[in-house]
Amino acid sequence: MTRRAVVLSLLTGLFLTAMSPAHATGYRYWSFWDRTAGTWTYATQGPSTTVPSDGDVQGFRFAVSEDSADAVTPRGTASFTAICGDTPARDGRKRVALVIDFGTAADAPSGEKPPASRTACAVTPREATTAEVLAAVAGPLRYNSNALLCAIAAYPETGCGEQTSGKAKGTQKAKEPEEKDGGPSVGLLAGLAAVAVLGAAAVWQTRRRRNAP
Repeated sequence: MTRRAVVLSLLTGLFLTAMSPAHATGYRYWSFWDRTAGTWTYATQGPSTTVPSDGDVQGFRFAVSEDSADAVTPRGTASFTAICGDTPARDGRKRVALVIDFGTAADAPSGEKPPASRTACAVTPREATTAEVLAAVAGPLRYNSNALLCAIAAYPETGCGEQTSGKAKGTQKAKEPEEKDGGPSVGLLAGLAAVAVLGAAAVWQTRRRRNAP
């Protein structure tokens, strides 16, 4: 194979790679969050074993994500004062502010529409787990045989942590720039730039051989 053929083969491969969309495996599920110092953090325990305290803020978000590091946080009001400020403290009881984000239409299972996101101030016995707190204000809940939370307020009607072919649009983290519909992706631009560089190199090599004595 000549040098020119090799270069053309590389150009073709890079162009096809740049034009091919990337597909990442994702899972559709309810993620569980704690609000600490004004920031959402992915919960280290499940809602059935976590026991929140009076004044805590916790959140749930339904979305498609690859793993906990890729999960997106609940949206909307996340202030204990805003959610529970009008609920007086009671002896032997605790108040827990909940943010329940049902996600976007892009994250919804086929044929289902996500309800509007909402907040709730749950008043429960002090020993109640987050699962019990959630059930008090957003039932019915649905779990699978492995105690994975599958549905809040009966949403979604079916499915539980199922694998999807890729991450749904609109679930990027807030700090990550989103690509505009109809415009070239970053990968495509990078690939085309590489094609241009190699193309210029090929032209230079051809001219050099022609001008060689």
